Amino acid sequence: MSSTLLIELLTEELPPKALNHLGNAFAAAIAEGLEKAQLLDGTPDYTAYAAPRRLAVQVKNVKAVQADQQVVKKGPALAHALKDGVPTKALEGFARSCGTDVASLNIIHDGKQEVYAYEFTQQGQTLAALLGEILQQAVKKLPIPKVMRWGSSTHTFVRPVHGLVAMHGAEVLTVNVLGLDGGKRSLGHRFLSQGEVVFNQADDYAEQMCEQGKVIASFAERKAAIQAALNQRAAALGASVAADDALLDEVSALVEYPNVLEAGFEEHFLAVPQECLILTMQQNQKYFPLLDKNGKLMNRFLLVANIAPADPAQIIQGNERVLRARLSDAEFFYKQDQKATLASRLPKLANVVYHNKLGSQAERVARLEAIAAHIGTALGADEAQVRRAAQLAKADLLTEMVGEFPELQGTMGRYYALADGEAAVVADALAQHYRPRFAGDALPEHAVATAVALADKLETLVGIWGIGLIPTGDKDPYGLRRAALGVLRMLLENNLSIKDLLETAYRSFAAGSLNADTVAQVAEFMQARLAVLLGNDYPQDVVAAVLAQHPDRLNDVVAKLQAVQAFKQLPEATALAAANKRVQNLLKKAEGELGAVNADLLQQDEERALYAAAQNLQPQVSKALANQDFQAALSALAGIKPQVDAFFDKVMVMADDAAVKQNRLNLLKQLADLLNAVADIAKLGDTA
Repeated sequence: MSSTLLIELLTEELPPKALNHLGNAFAAAIAEGLEKAQLLDGTPDYTAYAAPRRLAVQVKNVKAVQADQQVVKKGPALAHALKDGVPTKALEGFARSCGTDVASLNIIHDGKQEVYAYEFTQQGQTLAALLGEILQQAVKKLPIPKVMRWGSSTHTFVRPVHGLVAMHGAEVLTVNVLGLDGGKRSLGHRFLSQGEVVFNQADDYAEQMCEQGKVIASFAERKAAIQAALNQRAAALGASVAADDALLDEVSALVEYPNVLEAGFEEHFLAVPQECLILTMQQNQKYFPLLDKNGKLMNRFLLVANIAPADPAQIIQGNERVLRARLSDAEFFYKQDQKATLASRLPKLANVVYHNKLGSQAERVARLEAIAAHIGTALGADEAQVRRAAQLAKADLLTEMVGEFPELQGTMGRYYALADGEAAVVADALAQHYRPRFAGDALPEHAVATAVALADKLETLVGIWGIGLIPTGDKDPYGLRRAALGVLRMLLENNLSIKDLLETAYRSFAAGSLNADTVAQVAEFMQARLAVLLGNDYPQDVVAAVLAQHPDRLNDVVAKLQAVQAFKQLPEATALAAANKRVQNLLKKAEGELGAVNADLLQQDEERALYAAAQNLQPQVSKALANQDFQAALSALAGIKPQVDAFFDKVMVMADDAAVKQNRLNLLKQLADLLNAVADIAKLGDTA
């Protein structure tokens, strides 16, 4: 018979940021172990539970006993098992190890050769006998960076474990894990529970835990309940909740029985930039700020309590008191910071080390200014504004607010720059030069900000790489991969040369301070990151075809990708891609320089036809390229397929006559230039 299996580990409070991941990993590992042990009736069907003090899983259709299994134990090969018709010691030893004699063995073919084998029926083991090892392995597989011991126990886990529930249907299983025996009892909420929760059967876990234990055991259900309550409270105030999934996940991992409450703070705190207030509410207190219909912060907020008293006034007042102290600090920092301008802070950057091999932040700012000015000129931005933005870009690092909340660097620079009377475009650049901070983040909105943003990331890339601090494996402490992707995303939108930018950044450093091959290495690194970036939206072979041209300017790369993707759907595409690959292989055999085709040396009708077709096609492709109509250029290539096919069917390129051979290679070079005008179409169809 099969029934639901319930496993629960009752623990001390688990790490909130890892809770959901731990719960899913624990459940998946147990289900996988049961499947490998052939204890599941059908495919794995399980539900993971994760609450602050417990990890649990329900697995459906778990057998009480394995099915009997036919086992084939293979022994020595027939060629080595007998000598002059007499069993060898190897064969006799194999028979003894199987608890039988040679006469009881069979001869089978194992796919390579004939071997002696012992075939027998192995009786299935019980769930109770196998479950202990399955649980031990599941615990070992959990992604726990640091484990701990508790009491006098020698067992280790992410937090102390105090209870184990192990039930199959209504039956309690005899199993021991982490020094605990399986049972049917657990504890609910520390304050709201009605005492021990004694489960009737495995299927009742979530219902009993909620009703008797006052614990919503499912992380997903708890999160959904919090989200719904937050939205309902906010809607009643005509507001929306300012929160991200990370905060919602963390709060869902901190409470077992959520109770959403509304609270407030004094209106005068709203004079502080709302980013500061929102950050301190979310980061320090795990509160949910509220925004009005215009996106402005309100002096009301929501909190999620883990208890539900009849009168929540004390909870609300206590949280308001704690928040008031936090907001007072933010208000003080904001007022203190405005007593000095950003520009007045610049000399102090000389005392802030950027990197011991790359100098101070003041030296870095000088490099940023030089790089940004060069980029700004190419983008048509006002040079004075670009230079001013670059000069002030790192000044807010010396403010009290950024010292308390590093996440606000750039954001506070903008506020303080506006307060200092700086131009709005300069102030915006201070906030936007960190963009994009992450995948999907917005790009800088104007040329001044783009120039400084590119300079910031290029200086980091070239400087850190140039002193040998290259990303390895999953280690990238200076965020060079993120910086490269940020640069590439901006270059896809702007007509700038990668080589020129890297060389400009390299020249901004003192001579001899960076490795000589830094520019080439970073360019190669960026090419690899570009392939990853584009591979999120386009097929691998299409990306490879376009990037095989090693484009130095990326503003037309997307248009080329779209054109190649459309070309790939044409019926002629596969044949032309194969022909291009063949052309490239033949051209590798060419000796010396390839030049113009001599029409007088064309001997066969097929090569004359290909030459004429190429001559006719050349102006069409050139015109399309001049108009950046890459799809038209590639579509025109389809018309040359018949002449290409006939050429390769009838013409021997590597002719005995050296002049004829050279002329045919020249013709193929002309053909290759056409076929590769937009992308290396020989790459189409490649999956490696």
